[in-house]
Amino acid sequence: MTLAAATARGPSGEALGALRAVEDAVATVIRGKPEAIRLALTALLARGHLLIEDIPGVGKTSLARALAAAVGGSFRRIQFTSDLLPSDIVGVSIFRADQHVFEFRRGPIFANVVLADEINRTTPRTQSALLEAMSEGQVSIDDQTHPLEQPFLVIATQNPTEHFGTYPLPESQMDRFLLRIRLGYPARGEESQILRERGGADPIAAVEPVIDHRTLVGLQDAVEQVAVSDGLLDYAMSVVEETRRSPALAVGVSTRGALAWYRAAQAHALASGRPFCVPDDFKGLAPMALAHRVVLSAPTESLARARDESERIVADLLARVPVPT
Repeated sequence: MTLAAATARGPSGEALGALRAVEDAVATVIRGKPEAIRLALTALLARGHLLIEDIPGVGKTSLARALAAAVGGSFRRIQFTSDLLPSDIVGVSIFRADQHVFEFRRGPIFANVVLADEINRTTPRTQSALLEAMSEGQVSIDDQTHPLEQPFLVIATQNPTEHFGTYPLPESQMDRFLLRIRLGYPARGEESQILRERGGADPIAAVEPVIDHRTLVGLQDAVEQVAVSDGLLDYAMSVVEETRRSPALAVGVSTRGALAWYRAAQAHALASGRPFCVPDDFKGLAPMALAHRVVLSAPTESLARARDESERIVADLLARVPVPT
């Protein structure tokens, strides 16, 4: 019996233990942020990607590095700048004169966990180099298709309070992110502990792999088997339709966005140890899964203000749609 089939009856103790071990390993680095860790794991299980919008220094890079270490995956960081080229991300073909052939040199996108740091500091042309990789798990160079390593997760970061030298992400790029989250400051007690412990070695160096790739890919396959009732499906569609009718929004949630929300809810249920979704899987994820996919009718110049406004509108719509019981 495959892991996916077994998990359809409920995550096995071994599979659930592996997921908890991943969360615990990342929590040794990212203190006091269990929800953010669960959401990052949700994106990974759903074969989606994660956008973290927050100020510098709250652990965005550490979260990506710790997650890669816990799943035993390769990690590459791409520092996005205004002069970054698409070939700097996906790679380039180099002519080998001695053999009279072109040789493909793989770029940093070929890793299990890719950190796209300050993604909005590069031009839209370079941002677009990520679209095929994030959507299809492959890149195309010189009429050749190169599959990416699996599992594959892009964690992108951007600072919503900084505007100089930045390029807003186009809607097509935003739509490729399964979830958009914030980390925020740690609680006082957690931050005090961080200050006491971080005077020595980097805690990420102590994170050991706690799950193998075969088990992780099996759990990703199992996400598709998580049951969603007809009532929950109707609820999700009602929320999506409300975003399309809202006068506060110029563009509502697309079909791709609805599918991403559905898949995220399935992954969240699996990460929570259930073979079925409950209303909280959908309602709790809605601000992170939907708000970055809508376009405001009255755009704002501030990225942070636009984010807050879109999340407020989604929350208002959720309050109007009855939750199935």
